[in-house]
Amino acid sequence: MPVKRGVKPVAQNRKARHDYFIEETLECGIELFGTEVKSLRKGACNLKDSYAQVKNGELFLIGMHISPYEQGNIFNKDPFRTRKLLAHKSEIRKLQAASQKDGMSLVPLEVYLKDGRMKLELAIAKGKKLYDKRHTLAERDADREMDRRIKEDRS
Repeated sequence: MPVKRGVKPVAQNRKARHDYFIEETLECGIELFGTEVKSLRKGACNLKDSYAQVKNGELFLIGMHISPYEQGNIFNKDPFRTRKLLAHKSEIRKLQAASQKDGMSLVPLEVYLKDGRMKLELAIAKGKKLYDKRHTLAERDADREMDRRIKEDRS
């Protein structure tokens, strides 16, 4: 079976962009078992409360839920198990340094299929305060209102 080229989104963490300022993103691989890949291809994944952490020079994803594969049997794994992320050593060191700064976190943004392999977009992010979230919502509403007015003027 030939490998399909291109990118196919599987799951997104929309809440992350609302709760965090995204400083930098990084693409990394995920160490998965066969039934997990089959389940991900169906889109049975939730990134809502997940985060990444560096332990002993290795990068791990904690809290990501992958639903058990329906046709799977004894090979199904725990849906919330900790999964290893695949990245270069220099990238892991950079992520570790960034995550140790005050208020910085490693947050997964998206899981997607790229050239037949599951990839994860990981972000170095800083948490937003409540007033930052309100400000972002106000800006978005103002932009929508301006676009609506421009559209009305052109018509």
